[in-house]
Amino acid sequence: MQVKTLNRIAVGMLVAATGAFSGIASSAEFPSRTIRIIVPVSAGGWGDVTTRVVAQKLGEVLGQSVLVDNRTGAGGLVGIRYTKEQPADGYTLMSTGSTLSIQEAVNKEPGYDALKDFAFVGTFARSPALVVAGAKSNYKSFSDLVADAKAHPGQISFGSAGIGTTTHIAAAMMLKQANLQMQHVPYKGNGAAMPDVIAGRVSFMIDAYGSSAAGIHGGLLKALAVTSDSRLPVLADVPTTAQQGLPGFTYYYWLGLFAPAGTPPDVIKKLNDAMSKVLSDPALKAKLQAQGTEPFYKTTADSAAFLKKDLTDNQDMIKTMGIPRQ
Repeated sequence: MQVKTLNRIAVGMLVAATGAFSGIASSAEFPSRTIRIIVPVSAGGWGDVTTRVVAQKLGEVLGQSVLVDNRTGAGGLVGIRYTKEQPADGYTLMSTGSTLSIQEAVNKEPGYDALKDFAFVGTFARSPALVVAGAKSNYKSFSDLVADAKAHPGQISFGSAGIGTTTHIAAAMMLKQANLQMQHVPYKGNGAAMPDVIAGRVSFMIDAYGSSAAGIHGGLLKALAVTSDSRLPVLADVPTTAQQGLPGFTYYYWLGLFAPAGTPPDVIKKLNDAMSKVLSDPALKAKLQAQGTEPFYKTTADSAAFLKKDLTDNQDMIKTMGIPRQ
């Protein structure tokens, strides 16, 4: 009996050891198959377009295919919750930015905790926002829009990708600083809102250059202002919001890669190291800059600190603006 017991213990220890070594080998061999990046916004938006550019180069650096999977709905919550439930092995990642902290702040039951349910691989891109209107709009500048809004408080409308999305929050921040009252018209994503902006059914929308460029250069949209510190080289004739009566106002969208909590640290490091190589590539930099975007690389540790600050800043901002929890 004693020998049998010892044998069972030995077998158990062998199985445990084999599992442990198996896990180590798996991490050491990462990646050995296709990686999927969940994008919780609709195709064609800045987050989607930018992620696809970076994912292609990331696949080259890692030696495996990196696919983008759009899972949209509920202002990004569908994709965020989906990613949270995936295996923590590094093969399912998520590309998002302030949406993660904003949705946690504006929803009574977001279904996740940004700091507990995700491991932050690192930031990789940022872009200022544009104030865009339909090409046939009577507004020739952001100053014209502000003047009209002041003359008709509460009558001017603006579109967004949905309540609590970055397009909504950016506009709300801008209107608060300008002391303007407008009607908010939420849509299910940027793609759904843009036709109404073009047609003039809503007066304007805040959007990233990457997802508005085709409309601007195709004669469907006009850019009234940019929310960066200085003018964008690709839109040198468009003044900043600060240059048009909102001194000190800036707003940047940002993107980072997230993995489900529990993903091995060495896998996270491999992904962050690969991202560093991707963002130092001159051709990729030029491609991003042509889209009004700039590389925004941070180490995993610095990215974690950045996220904590973003969470706090957005929670405080949403309380200050009086946006109720949904």
